Amino acid sequence: MALATGGLLLLLGGLLVRGGAGAEPCRAPGQWEGRSVRYDHGTGRNTRAAVSYDGLNQRLRILEERKALIPCKKFFEYILLYKDAVMFQIEQVTKLCSKIALTEPWDPYDIPTNSTFEDQYYIGGPGDQIMVQEWSDRKPARKLESWVGVYTVKDCYPVQETYTKNYSVTTSTRFFDLKLGIADPSVFTPPSTCQTAQPRKMKDEC
Repeated sequence: MALATGGLLLLLGGLLVRGGAGAEPCRAPGQWEGRSVRYDHGTGRNTRAAVSYDGLNQRLRILEERKALIPCKKFFEYILLYKDAVMFQIEQVTKLCSKIALTEPWDPYDIPTNSTFEDQYYIGGPGDQIMVQEWSDRKPARKLESWVGVYTVKDCYPVQETYTKNYSVTTSTRFFDLKLGIADPSVFTPPSTCQTAQPRKMKDEC
């Protein structure tokens, strides 16, 4: 009985270390493709898109999904090249292109090494579960965080990222159907219409 109790305590101790204070951020894949839903809490709008992520070269391609015919709604393709500090916005129907300077730094889909472990739990029900970990940029000197990321424990795929500003949630993005690698690297090459791109961002309404 004592041996069994000792083994149980050892097991519980290992679980606490693995899922608690001793947890270390996993390393997210450098290149993947998948889908996302980005919810803007300011506008109340969801944006569904196909995503190609190239963290190795600091490139991101976002292709908005056209789920339904919405009057006066434009759908865009975005190609963000952070090493060149430029973003291309391409209207999917007309191929009209805008070229806009990127002013914000590259923000990879990963868990920074100085992140704070928040929680570990399963997504899904019995027999169909995926274990994930939740991390944030919360520090002891600050009560609230400005970023929370949820990543799978097994392969460190992003599941959800939430950003807050001035104590209010600004955006929440969910990721799914992820696959390793980039099937077609040319998705990061702007179309020929971008050779005469306009310098201002296009509106998504008529």
